[in-house]
Amino acid sequence: MAANATKCPALMKATSQGAFQGENPLDFALPVAILQICLVVVVTRGLAYLLRPLRQPRVIAEIIGGILLGPSALGRSQKFLHAVFPAQSMTVLDVLANLGLLFFLFLVGLELDISAIRRTGKKALAIAIAGISVPFALGIGTSFAFRSTIVKGAPQGPFLVFMGVALSITAFPVLARILAELKLLTTDLGRMAMSAAAVNDVAAWILLALAIALSGSGSPIISLWVLLTAAGFVIAVCLFLRPVLAWMARRSPEGEPVKEVYICATLAIVLAAGFVTDTIGIHALFGAFMVGIVVPKDGPFAGVLIEKVEDLISGLFLPLYFVSSGLKTNVATIKGAKSWGLLVLVIANACIGKIGGTVVTSLFVKIPVREAVTLGFLMNTKGLVELIVLNIGRDRHVLNDESFAILVLMALFTTFITTPIVMAIYKPARKTVPYKRRTVECAAGDADTELRVLACFHTNRHIPTLLNLVEASRGTGRRRLTMYAMHLVELSERSSAISLVQRARRDGMPFFNSKEQRTEQMVVAFEAFQQLSSVRVRPMTAISDLDTIHRDVIDSAGDKRAAIVIMPYHKALHHDGTFQSLGSAYHAINKRVLREAPCSVAILVDRGLGGHAQVSAKNVSFSVAALFFGGPDDREALAYATRMAEHPGVAVTLARFQPSRPQPEEEDAADEVAVEAFKAKVGAVKDGSVRFEEVPEGNTREQVVETIESLSGFNVFVVGRMPPTAPLVERPDELGPVGSYLVSPEFRTSASVLVVKRYDPATNPKSKRFDPKARPPAATEEDVLDEEIGGGAGGSAAVVPVSQSPI
Repeated sequence: MAANATKCPALMKATSQGAFQGENPLDFALPVAILQICLVVVVTRGLAYLLRPLRQPRVIAEIIGGILLGPSALGRSQKFLHAVFPAQSMTVLDVLANLGLLFFLFLVGLELDISAIRRTGKKALAIAIAGISVPFALGIGTSFAFRSTIVKGAPQGPFLVFMGVALSITAFPVLARILAELKLLTTDLGRMAMSAAAVNDVAAWILLALAIALSGSGSPIISLWVLLTAAGFVIAVCLFLRPVLAWMARRSPEGEPVKEVYICATLAIVLAAGFVTDTIGIHALFGAFMVGIVVPKDGPFAGVLIEKVEDLISGLFLPLYFVSSGLKTNVATIKGAKSWGLLVLVIANACIGKIGGTVVTSLFVKIPVREAVTLGFLMNTKGLVELIVLNIGRDRHVLNDESFAILVLMALFTTFITTPIVMAIYKPARKTVPYKRRTVECAAGDADTELRVLACFHTNRHIPTLLNLVEASRGTGRRRLTMYAMHLVELSERSSAISLVQRARRDGMPFFNSKEQRTEQMVVAFEAFQQLSSVRVRPMTAISDLDTIHRDVIDSAGDKRAAIVIMPYHKALHHDGTFQSLGSAYHAINKRVLREAPCSVAILVDRGLGGHAQVSAKNVSFSVAALFFGGPDDREALAYATRMAEHPGVAVTLARFQPSRPQPEEEDAADEVAVEAFKAKVGAVKDGSVRFEEVPEGNTREQVVETIESLSGFNVFVVGRMPPTAPLVERPDELGPVGSYLVSPEFRTSASVLVVKRYDPATNPKSKRFDPKARPPAATEEDVLDEEIGGGAGGSAAVVPVSQSPI
């Protein structure tokens, strides 16, 4: 009987012969592992989607998903547990989970820049030290309450250290994700939090190594040997491994593919380092983390490593670790007033220690009260590293099931409250600078006023057309146009997104993208354009979720006092001449900018103006057709075309149509003034490059279309977004009734299109002069709905200006 009671479960074979052979696939390791991975991905991604409105990091969904799949919820059904997570499969699950964790910690090391930590200011260093020492001390105090109640048999020394580490950790990757989600990553507060968290992260790993060494079952001499050997390993990595990785990085220049042998060798080194540290006795994760730290961060090498590893590891294997932890977390073990009281105690001590220590130190170094409190809650973020500490403590029998469940719930609670509390208490005051020249027409009224253009782009293929358009719009004289070139980058859940932000903030290179590896070419293009043209260029970067990135554009336009924002069209040109949508998110960005921008807005439809390269100023030779029906948008488009006419290489033709819809008399009068001003310019230009054509009477759709088709040979069309005319297509999009026809399949042309909307404070919901009764004309049914619901999603998001990096 005793032998039967201690008998281990039979090992599972790898693969089955199939259900038709009478075998159950769930009795074999590979099918069960596949089912577990698929189930974990579905549950965690589903929870992440449900928690997205609360702006929670994905780690929250993964922790909750692991708990739900464990004995706390679904695992209470023994039938489910034995079918999906049988005891025989747990070894395979743990191996896969730890292998994924091994490479994820390598990615964390890649994100952590030790050189930046060495440059940490005194304020951040003081905050980091207080944020570690105070909760560590309270954790030691809390451990005595645990040892006298629910963890009576735990070894005293290791338990004290594990409790101190558990309460003092700040999750660096999770904090970075929260800061990015709240648009605080590039602010002074965000930089302070990231610097302090980086120091905290390194200190936490050192303390964890100490805790693991002390938790061994041997004598204190063995623990000392473990620590000394671990220190020797760190020295060896820095002295011998780092030069090897630096040599591989040097042999991987920008613009060339990284050799496959270097990638394979680096990943093998990660595994070998994990083997060494596991042999030493401080867990395989430390080796992978150290290799990630010493990989050179400059150049494409680190970016390619992230690209090769992160999607597979973060998407499939890392969630298994959360499930592995969830299967060990049984909330039902927390029962009775004593256990729940300990849960409240550990949460209170964790918050008091981390938040209190950070706030007091922040106030001591003269950080304002609101920023200090915000910093305290940000530093209280827990995450994956917390789970690693708790799992190691449980595996080494330092923590039992009840204390493990209590500490997991503590980590979940402290991380969950961070985002809503920070959103509630920290709303940075925006210093809005009032300015008058919010339209091209106003800027053109003063001969000495420079035109400020905020030109946005998603990918580098938009750059040549953007530069050629700006060159054609520079006007006369030197320094008369300043272009703020804003690279719009989606902040994804990938680790490389945080690396991208850190790189942009660290060395002023806003166009870093590990996926495309075209950094150098993009920077050179802007540098060359600034040197060869009289246009001043100021590169910027905005890294946000697509649902909120319009706030970066709108805020930057106000900060830079732009007269016009140029946005890329939400559809991309294909080789057959048709346009394919990039997605509804990109369409929504343009609509929100059109509605809320503090200046005029233009949508640029790129059909390759000037080819696939920038045209030098002396070689510019473009023909521009301005279509004028009337109204404020058409007058703004005419003002832009008039400015283009000042360029010696640009020929502008104004085609005036009769409006098919009546306008107020003051609008008709303003139209006449604008047209007469253009006619005066026609008379002043003697080379015939500026022309005016009055379209004959007749404003039917067929007549208008016929006239426009006669102009299809021009290089650029400039048109107002909402002219007083009937739509030329059945369902116009944000380009309006005429602009939508210019990009439709029935209009064959190679001309790029610029659709202009004039700024109107009465119809802008963000303007102090906003009049709810003065509704702007709607181009589509979607516009009507957006205006009725008051600005759409993200309209009330907290606004923080993005950082710019001048070349």
